[in-house]
Amino acid sequence: MNYLRRLQIERPVLFWVILMVAFWLAFQLVLLVAELLLGPFGLPSWAPLVVVLGVLVIIARRQQGSR
Repeated sequence: MNYLRRLQIERPVLFWVILMVAFWLAFQLVLLVAELLLGPFGLPSWAPLVVVLGVLVIIARRQQGSR
């Protein structure tokens, strides 16, 4: 964590690029897992995206409610 903090201070553009790439890769991985789990049900190709976004909304609402 200290490395990330130092990177954020010394090279903020590189830090944000790395952060955005990490979020994109994580989202792609979650989508892949959702596609593998929902694939045998014969759902449309957009269904895994809807499921992942729905789960993210539920998590965000629960975190808002716990405050």
